[in-house]
Amino acid sequence: MIIAMFLGLTVGIALGFAFNFTYPTAYAFYITMALLAALDSLLGAARSHLEKKYSNLIFVSGFVINAVLAGALTYLGDQLGVPLYYAAILVFGGRLFNNIATIRHLLIDRYVAKKRRIPVDK
Repeated sequence: MIIAMFLGLTVGIALGFAFNFTYPTAYAFYITMALLAALDSLLGAARSHLEKKYSNLIFVSGFVINAVLAGALTYLGDQLGVPLYYAAILVFGGRLFNNIATIRHLLIDRYVAKKRRIPVDK
């Protein structure tokens, strides 16, 4: 499932480049926040998959809620003239680094456990 999510993201990015998809610069912050929310959700899903706690319902609901929250903060900040998107950057950015660190630890632990089971001299 995780591979399908990353494959979908890769295909979407490739199609965007292939068809030279552009958007108005006024939407730059919205696109940035959407990508940040998507990456947060994908890395959270990858982490939960490695921890054997993955749920489609949690992934999809988290993806949608993160995207709506990031978009709402960006829009509200634009209307008020206050950079509220910084809150989304700090929260999602912090979670990205936390998830990456946890994924790295889980993969290293699996690698070490796998290496210990295999005899060195055969």
